[in-house]
Amino acid sequence: MKAAGKALNKAFGYMVFIALMLGGLAFFGFVVAFILGPTTGGALGVFIKGKYFPWVIRFGTLTIATGLISMYLNGEEALSLKSDKAEAEAELAEIKANQE
Repeated sequence: MKAAGKALNKAFGYMVFIALMLGGLAFFGFVVAFILGPTTGGALGVFIKGKYFPWVIRFGTLTIATGLISMYLNGEEALSLKSDKAEAEAELAEIKANQE
């Protein structure tokens, strides 16, 4: 189970990188559309909004699901209050030790 979690964690990292690149590509596509003007640029903008964005959003959703499954398989609790509380208590103890 841990091996699958590590593999999914690695896949999640690559997927996040790809999702960021796809978002950047959309941004630069809109910049190019702005430069091209109302006719060609308008068609490019409509394509990005209508055809490209839905696929980027689906890929982002798949990326998030992969990350959550990987966290579950690795036994990580990155989004829980329990881990934040333990970290805060350790930091508080360190601060108190430095003050004395």
